[in-house]
Amino acid sequence: MSADDFLKQYLPALPQYDGAVVTRFAPSPNGRLHLGHAFSALCAHDFARALNGQFHLRIEDIDGTRSRAEHVAAILSDMDWLGLHHDGAVQFQSQNIARYEAARDRLIADGLLYRCICTRSDIANALKHKPVPHGPDGPHYPGTCRDSDIDPSVPHSLRIDMAKAVAQSGLLHWVDLAAGPQFADPMAFGDVVLWRKDAPASYHLAATIDDAADGVSHVVRGQDLFGYTAIHRLLQKLLDLPEPIYWHHPLLLDASGEKLAKSKSSPALSDRRLAGECGDGLINNLRQGTLPLGISLSHA
Repeated sequence: MSADDFLKQYLPALPQYDGAVVTRFAPSPNGRLHLGHAFSALCAHDFARALNGQFHLRIEDIDGTRSRAEHVAAILSDMDWLGLHHDGAVQFQSQNIARYEAARDRLIADGLLYRCICTRSDIANALKHKPVPHGPDGPHYPGTCRDSDIDPSVPHSLRIDMAKAVAQSGLLHWVDLAAGPQFADPMAFGDVVLWRKDAPASYHLAATIDDAADGVSHVVRGQDLFGYTAIHRLLQKLLDLPEPIYWHHPLLLDASGEKLAKSKSSPALSDRRLAGECGDGLINNLRQGTLPLGISLSHA
């Protein structure tokens, strides 16, 4: 099955795009890839190939000690085994810290970030006494440190003052190729962390900065990240970054109807590879919608 025919199963029509098409697959080396990763990589790969574009591989390796060299090596071996070959050199987020720091410093200069020393238990205790809105990630941060003068020498994270940021950005919209035009509502997430105590930039900041720096025209990723696009559109507006087009593809689900995940120890691609399974055959089955027993596809 061709890349065009694969995409037609999930998109109303192949998109028309005047510029250079660039997609990316961006796994974190904090565990082994599973079948859901293979499907996501396939979607990004075939989208680029169908539109005569480029497919990049980015390793999101800034998650402290959880990012491990053996997982990087396994990712590269899995991608080669699957036959999903990337264009150009492999990119590593650990080499991009300076660009994240520049974005952080700009947001600080604009008065949009504040220091936060709260632990999870601090937040849980505060929530017992202060009702807050709930969003896709649960209760909003209660704002304990928002107006506090935190000593910068004390270990702290940096949170975005969402109300100030949204007031500065104005209304935000974005386009998903499957779901259509969307209104972005970053207020639904409250004051999210953009710079962590134990590592550099959060996923939201690092991924948004890297997609812009790498010229990613189409962000192809799973439906589980659909809501977070509101945060990424906000950062794009605040930092004067280009707005990509999005496609949030279906997810592979296990027998219980839950998405495949490293945290659930979903069967690893490397086990299939080392057992002698044909990677090309696995990818061809995924293209045709032939899924292993007990695996299903989510619906929009």
